[in-house]
Amino acid sequence: MTPDTETSYDPQRKIRAPDDEWEPFEAATRAVHPEGRSPRSRVIREFIRWYMRRPGAQLPKRPPAGPWSNPARPEEH
Repeated sequence: MTPDTETSYDPQRKIRAPDDEWEPFEAATRAVHPEGRSPRSRVIREFIRWYMRRPGAQLPKRPPAGPWSNPARPEEH
């Protein structure tokens, strides 16, 4: 179920993400969306709509490089 406005609340969902990605993701999303409620949720919803090819959906805007751009741990391959 998708809310009609940004002020509506969806049922809470759980997502698993390491702290060293989740916390910097907050800072990165705030750089693009400094106002309103959780910018992480907003960006995840935008990505989901784009991923499912919903009409008019676009990839979320990315912030410029910042402290969140450098991984806290080495990349796993």
